[in-house]
Amino acid sequence: MSLRKVFKNPWWVVVGATLGLIVGNGPIVLFTFGVFLKPIASQFAWNRETVALALTASQTVGAIATPFAGMAVDRWGIRRVTLAFIVVFSLAAAAVSLTPPYPAAFVLLYAVWGLAGSGQAPLPYAKAISVSFEKRRGLALGIAMAGVGLGAALVPQVARLLISSFGWRTAYVGLGLLTFVVAFPAVALFFHEPESPQEGPQPAATPNRGDHGTVAVTGMTAREAVFGTFQFWLIGIAVFLVAVAVNGTIAHIVPILTDRGISVVIATSVLSAAGLALIAGRIFSGYLLDRFPAQYVAAAFFFIPLMGILCLGSGSGGVVPLVGAAFLGMGIGAEIDLLAFLVGRYFGLRNFGQIYGYLMAVFIFGSGLGPWIMGVCFDLRHSYTLALIGFSAALAIASLLISRLGPYAYPAIRLNEKLESSSAAAIQ
Repeated sequence: MSLRKVFKNPWWVVVGATLGLIVGNGPIVLFTFGVFLKPIASQFAWNRETVALALTASQTVGAIATPFAGMAVDRWGIRRVTLAFIVVFSLAAAAVSLTPPYPAAFVLLYAVWGLAGSGQAPLPYAKAISVSFEKRRGLALGIAMAGVGLGAALVPQVARLLISSFGWRTAYVGLGLLTFVVAFPAVALFFHEPESPQEGPQPAATPNRGDHGTVAVTGMTAREAVFGTFQFWLIGIAVFLVAVAVNGTIAHIVPILTDRGISVVIATSVLSAAGLALIAGRIFSGYLLDRFPAQYVAAAFFFIPLMGILCLGSGSGGVVPLVGAAFLGMGIGAEIDLLAFLVGRYFGLRNFGQIYGYLMAVFIFGSGLGPWIMGVCFDLRHSYTLALIGFSAALAIASLLISRLGPYAYPAIRLNEKLESSSAAAIQ
């Protein structure tokens, strides 16, 4: 019996996606950045804006590359493209350990890492889930994307231990090795390609499913989505604002707290709390997506991190920073699977990779811009307060915009519901 038949159940795709995303671009690059920031700045006598510029370069290059990664997935297949990106991403992580005492070199190495990260990101995993599920797509996405939360909770702790034991250079090598050991076998074993799309256009009202529970691929072209719908632009602007605000704050949580005299161990633990809350946000939002209109679920989850920023910006001690980090984690935890769900429901699955890639590019660029804004604000004013006020306003605007999307263009179909229910029961 072939491995493909052994892992034919679509819920194995969820297992593979969860494992791959534990060591995805977000946990490995973004969530560890605050742990590396002070050791690197201290060794080279760089200011925080300079160090944060590397993350901005990484995310900017990743943003540019993400639509092309999406097109590659659509053209050559999820499994083949993702395995290649995992290898390159792991090597790029290790290469950062070679950083010489020149800021430009550090920025360049992070940019290469961001290029590789465009394919070791939620995009291919979200497509794998979306083409494998229909009725329970929201829940499946929520469970799989919870892998980012697990990674966000665990990987910064791994990075901190590696830095304290072996130094920051060896820590980058360790992160590259960790990525390969976890993600490559998961994708190789559990991913398989969906059925080939049927030739010719298919109307949204008559989608069908393959024999193995795979959703037949229907939907808009990327051009139709970008130039023919207002939903694409509302989603893009809202996602950008949330990415700037939430990831900008998360990237600086450890410096924010250590500047107040809190130990790096406790500050990293607070960051891990954001990762754990991210898991809850993803699973809960996935549950809600299958039951309520996605635009209203998104509006609620885009507003939650605003409360987190207010907690962190208040300067209060005790459990307040922990609560603030948890609210941030819940917001960012819902965003990626919300984005995948929205793309499938408003634009269809035929060109999911390319359309999702464009929106993920916006998200990734915002994720890199936010930390840089925080760094510039601190270097100019020796405080993060101004940036946090701006981020709060951005989240309020994002919540309002996303609530105006209107009804789905590709609502859930009701064929072969028993398959997913029996598949879910089979692994319980």
